[in-house]
Amino acid sequence: MLKVGVLGAGHLGKIHLRLLAESKEYQLMGFYDPDAINGRKVAAEFGYTYYDSLPKLIKDVEVVDIVTPTLSHFDCAKRAMNEGKHVFIEKPITNTLEEAEELLMIEKRQKVKGQVGHVERFNPAFTAVKDMVNNPMFIETHRLAEFNPRGTDVPVVLDLMIHDIDIILSVVNSEVKNIMASGVSVISNSPDIANARIEFENGCVANLTASRISLKNMRKSRFFQRDAYISVDFLEKQVEVVKMKDAPEKTGEFDMILQNAEGQKKQIYFENPEIYANNAIKDELESFALSIRNNIEPKVSLLQGGKALGVALKIIDAF
Repeated sequence: MLKVGVLGAGHLGKIHLRLLAESKEYQLMGFYDPDAINGRKVAAEFGYTYYDSLPKLIKDVEVVDIVTPTLSHFDCAKRAMNEGKHVFIEKPITNTLEEAEELLMIEKRQKVKGQVGHVERFNPAFTAVKDMVNNPMFIETHRLAEFNPRGTDVPVVLDLMIHDIDIILSVVNSEVKNIMASGVSVISNSPDIANARIEFENGCVANLTASRISLKNMRKSRFFQRDAYISVDFLEKQVEVVKMKDAPEKTGEFDMILQNAEGQKKQIYFENPEIYANNAIKDELESFALSIRNNIEPKVSLLQGGKALGVALKIIDAF
């Protein structure tokens, strides 16, 4: 078991603490929170060991799980990695691209591993169809949330849209060519609703919408590719896969057949991949443990986290 410590005991930090305490991959040593009152309260309520010093915690563990506000990600990760510790960093990886690039250099120099908490990569609906998404040419995503003051210290692009940016970059094997975007601040000091159009070198276009002032929650992505349409509902954990193939010479009574202007006939059929219930946060944390144990690249590396941040910052700059 890997000795792990958590930095940050807020809403998400407490979830990480619980899952790490239950995991067979980790031995939870304790946690650090700069708010001593909150730290002692969490320790008393749940029985976790509270460290009143960050250096003490880093010294006692092999893995540091960083669940702190984005502005502190870089300093926490840099300190831990320079001490030879592996780091799991909640998304976004850092506040600036320069900070992300420095962490990449430290990771290589110190020969440690880092993973970014882009949890939707482990969503069972997405994992059920990921291998079916093959060279998509148009992608549309909607990530809408009801207003919650937590997270409004950063633009909605870094709070919500970055999930979809990471998913898109994981399935589009091409460099970004152009970005157009617009964002509106409604209740916060930073944009609460944003739309972005990302054009890739291979011709793929992705249209992303994110809002944290909606009346209902929605997390859906649709992928359009040659002979297939794939829809992923990250919230309800459901998928819809519609495919087409050349129609047979003899068709059945209930076959769905389409004919284009050139006279070519296609048969429409549906696939229903099995979706296995899981806890995505637990899976991402345990996946990181396996990457350390087996000395393989984490599923969401610091490099990938940095690329998602880079695109997110370009979207913000395009407002």
